[in-house]
Amino acid sequence: MAQTIELTASDQHRFALYIAEPTQTPKGVVVVLQEIFGVNSHIRSVCDQLAEAGYVAAAPALFDRLEPGFETGYEPDDVALGRQMMGQFNLDTAMIDITACIDHLKEKGSVSVMGFCLGGSLAYKFATQNADIACAVGYYGGRIPDMADDAPLCPTTLHFGEQDAGIPMANVDILRSKQPNLPIYTYTAGHGFNCDQRGSYEPDSAKLAWERTMALIAKVSA
Repeated sequence: MAQTIELTASDQHRFALYIAEPTQTPKGVVVVLQEIFGVNSHIRSVCDQLAEAGYVAAAPALFDRLEPGFETGYEPDDVALGRQMMGQFNLDTAMIDITACIDHLKEKGSVSVMGFCLGGSLAYKFATQNADIACAVGYYGGRIPDMADDAPLCPTTLHFGEQDAGIPMANVDILRSKQPNLPIYTYTAGHGFNCDQRGSYEPDSAKLAWERTMALIAKVSA
């Protein structure tokens, strides 16, 4: 079952939250953090996939502070719109909305955070500031290397594409050197390799990364 509800953050900002729930007793909760394209059909499908695996999955609309209901696809014009939104986006303010989402759902089980692109960076940032989540997973988060001096406070796994033009492997190597105990996986793929709606989709890499992600979430949710 899936639905969209409205949540109120601690600063009284109201935003949409897409929630997909399993038919059985939940194994835990996964908060899914969006790309620059909003809570679009891909992000909703990730939530639905997690619900099928037995987790309550929820995606907060983090762009609602800028433009309520913002959602695009992956065409060049969509990319331009997403980048325009990023020019106004505040990562620190997003932490408030993610916290509100977690507070709303934590009674349903241990909470993991997973993010893609922008959401991958946000998942890592949240993990470095909060010890009360079960784990964090970041897919191709371009700003993560900029936070390399900050260690996560919970189990964290990161996924990057070796052919990602926006995230040079040199930056990933710096991250590895500063966080030697952090599991960082790279794949023969480009940016957005997990998304089957993008030309950069790489099914073998997506499958392997998902298996690693779900193994971590299952471990910390047990």
